This record gives sequence, structure tokens and C-alpha cells, in this order.
Amino acid sequence: MTSPLACSSWTLSSGLLIFFFFLFSLSLLRAEGVPMSINLSDFPAASVQDVVVPVPSEIFGVLDQLGNPNWRAQLRLRKTQTPDDRAQVALLLGSVIAEGFIAVEAEDAERVKELGRDVLTLADAINVRKSVITRSKSIIDKANHRDWHGVRVEFDGALQDVRAAMDEMNDEDLAQLVSLGGWLRGTDALTAIVDEHYTPSGAELLHQPELVRYFDRCINRMSPRLRKNPLVVRIHSILSQIAPIIDGKKQDIPREQIKKIHSLTDDVVQKINDIS
Repeated sequence: MTSPLACSSWTLSSGLLIFFFFLFSLSLLRAEGVPMSINLSDFPAASVQDVVVPVPSEIFGVLDQLGNPNWRAQLRLRKTQTPDDRAQVALLLGSVIAEGFIAVEAEDAERVKELGRDVLTLADAINVRKSVITRSKSIIDKANHRDWHGVRVEFDGALQDVRAAMDEMNDEDLAQLVSLGGWLRGTDALTAIVDEHYTPSGAELLHQPELVRYFDRCINRMSPRLRKNPLVVRIHSILSQIAPIIDGKKQDIPREQIKKIHSLTDDVVQKINDIS
């Protein structure tokens, strides 16, 4: 990651692509000889604002070949409810989509179907329901047939469709929150797995300083109303605590620091899911 990211064009899908990158990273933890770093030129990728991110289908192909961590243990089984606050809805939508990919890795058909319905409900709450009706139905149908590749395609398509709808509505800030919600949920699950299978070289795969700086800049550029939203304020604080841990200057991230990242992200994901 070499150049600053501009929030205006690096939006919803790019943040979830980084989540897929983490999925790829963790597959390496189960393979013999975990590398100290990842050479992104070793597999197909896309370039977004000069940042190279792997293509999701290729990453899942690697996961299928190498074997998966215990994704079922990372699933949140609670029923999703719709918040009144649009910022929380956007964060929750990103979290649910990330949860969908985890459910696919766990091959949990019932959970996938629930999440497919949740995507539709949450999209309705931020006025982009029409963009995902077909995707939601297809997710449920393909989960019934245990067509995991097909489900992945539909979740990815739902993500793209939501982004396009938000772009049409000039709702970039909410799109960024969807992306951020997905990253937080993914990091929550993935740090739990890194901790469970801890090695210094595996932990080194979590160095993502530019991504954290990117989200920090995006929050700073949001409208004053959103910047003052309690959840956004909390997330902004968490990013400032995570940043020095994954700044890339240290050779290894100690296990206790992995636990800290997990605790921070797990706490805020619970807050995102909390409807009180």
C-alpha cells in the first residue's frame, strides 16, 4: 500500500475486498510454512487507488483448496433487528454482509438464509431495497441447494448493488459506514482465529496501517452530524487505538495485542448489533 486513499472513490466494495484479503491471509495460517508477508503479485488482484487488493473469487478458491479455520465458531447466532438510526443501519448492513461470508465458509445454510433476508430488511431501512430484492431471493435459493460458490457470488453482487444505489443517492458517507461495518466484523472474527492459532508470522499478516488511516480520514471527512454519532465516535476512538498496533514498524504483533484488537472490534460489533 503505497499512496493515500481518497474516500471519494474507495468506497463500499473496496473495504469488503480487504475483508476478503484477511480471509486469504488466515487460510495461510492453516498451510505449512506460513510466510512472513504476502506477495500480492502471486495471485489475481484489482487495483483501487493504487492499492492492490485480491479478487474475492480467487481468494475463496484458495480457501477451498487449503482448508478453513473453524468459521462456525465465529458466527453470531442472534437475530438481526433494524435500528432507527441510519448510521447504525449502514454499519449493521456491512456487518451482516461480512457475517454472510463467514456463514458461507462455515457452510451453515440456515444462517446464510437468515442473513440473506437480513440484507433485504436493512437495505429497505436505508431506501435501497429494490437493489437487493433479487439477490436476497437468490441467496436463499442457492443456500437451499448448498451452492456455496453461488451464494458468495450473490453476496458480492448484493454489495455491489447497494454501492451503486448509494452512489445514485449521493449517500457516500453511509456507503463508507457499510464498508467500515464489514471491516470491523471481519476483523473481529479473524483476530479471534489468529489468536487461536497464534504464531508471530501469522500475526504479522494483520499489519494493515494504511487501511486504518483510510477509515480515519473518511470519518474526518464525514458530515458533522455523522461525526458526532455516538457509534461513529466510538469507532473513531477504536481506530486510534488499533493504528499503533498495526503500524507495520514492528516485526511481530504480540499475542496480547491481537487480543486487544479482537476485544476492541468485538465490543463495537456488539454495539452495532445492539438495538435498545
